[in-house]
This record gives sequence, structure tokens and C-alpha cells, in this order.
Amino acid sequence: MQHTVVERELELELVLAPGRSVPVPARFGYRSEDPYAVHIAFHINSEQPVNWTFARDLLVEGVFRPCGHGDVRVWPAKVDGHGVVLLALSSPDGDALLQAPVPQVSAWLERTLRAVPPGTEGGQLGIDDALDQLLAQ
Repeated sequence: MQHTVVERELELELVLAPGRSVPVPARFGYRSEDPYAVHIAFHINSEQPVNWTFARDLLVEGVFRPCGHGDVRVWPAKVDGHGVVLLALSSPDGDALLQAPVPQVSAWLERTLRAVPPGTEGGQLGIDDALDQLLAQ
């Protein structure tokens, strides 16, 4: 089975306080062999990027309305008249509020949805093929 990778480099803003933020380069990644998840690698001043993985559905929904709870929450907003997606991330190491431009996130999400349409994710996992092979033995 051929797997698809959809990546996009984006510059997000780490919100420090109202009206104060710093740029954070990030790589958004999606792999059809892990069809339910999105991966974001934040490139900060460290040897290794900070990686987060969460449900693609959460990011898709968060472009339109507030969603999520716990470690990852996503919601749309306007900042200086521009649409952004806010990502609130919580871990034992701390909390971060990041904002990303809606047009770029939406365009990237659209590419992931074309690669693996909603409702077809399970077919990407190869479970049926594995079961067929197991039962054939």
C-alpha cells in the first residue's frame, strides 16, 4: 500500500501576553499510515524540536468552533482582523498558547482530507489485509 505524507512549514506565534508574542517555526505533518493523527514539530531553541500529536478531527473542528479538553484545545479567533486558529497545549512541562493563520492551516488540512477522506481512515491501517492473511493460514 502506498502511503502519503502531507507536510507544511508554518510560522506560528507563541502568545506571551495580550498583544505580545514571539514567532515559532513549526512543521505540520500528516501521514496516511497514521490516518487519525496530525503531528506538529515546534522548532524552538533546543537540540530537538518539541513534538505534539493529536487527532486530525480536533484540528479540523477547531478551525470552525471551540473543541478539545485537557492537553489540547483548539478554537478560531480574530486577531487584528485576521482569522487565526488558537492551540492551547498543556503538559507537565508547562502550557503554551499558539496562534496559526487560518488560511494556511485550512489549506494544509484540505490536503490531508484529500489524501485520506474522513470516514476512510480505518482502511489505511491495513487491518483487513492482516486479518485476511492471518485467517488464510
